Amino acid sequence: MKIINFSETNSIINQYLAEVRDVEYQKNRLLFRNNILRIGEMEAYEISKTLRYTERRVTTPLGESCVQVPEDKMVLATIFRAGLPFHNGFLNVFDHAGNAFVSAYREYEDSAHTKVGIHVEYLATPDLEGKTLIIADPMLATGGSMELGYKALLTKGTPRQIHVACVIASPEGIAHIEKTFPHENTVIWCASIDPGLNEHKYIVPGFGDAGDLCYGSKL
Repeated sequence: MKIINFSETNSIINQYLAEVRDVEYQKNRLLFRNNILRIGEMEAYEISKTLRYTERRVTTPLGESCVQVPEDKMVLATIFRAGLPFHNGFLNVFDHAGNAFVSAYREYEDSAHTKVGIHVEYLATPDLEGKTLIIADPMLATGGSMELGYKALLTKGTPRQIHVACVIASPEGIAHIEKTFPHENTVIWCASIDPGLNEHKYIVPGFGDAGDLCYGSKL
């Protein structure tokens, strides 16, 4: 399984990531969402380099041109609610892609909030058979919601290629994906791999709860 970590490269993604981590920058939800979106756009561009392409003839006002266009049939999937601005970044690049949405959220199983379960209750997706599937979720913490989202999507077909895209990943989350996703056709893309998880299963240093920072706190 291939893992792409943009924090190890010279990429503008690192500037956007530095801003979303900053506690002062986070006070403006619009700026925070916009940078999550831009990281999505940058990752989508990098993923576009891995697709299969075919030649197409295009008629211009002055003649004809031969251009290379993607031949892959794509589906962009995300997990409510934190994934929405990240997903929009991918959609800005892959504007002809199909779209899939999964509702998955944390359920703490003890009063200390140290045991975390994941609940899935909604799925909307086109047919996935033979498609290139991108699952975009900002935080790959335990990997539990990514796994359950993926298994829900598999009920609608088996994709040819899978890209797991996140902003920040933990080693625990990556290890979980390596155990539960097919090795031969899965690539993990992330802006950073952080050291680990705290007792509440949040990535440290991370940047906090992506959903709350995008849309406000929840009950």
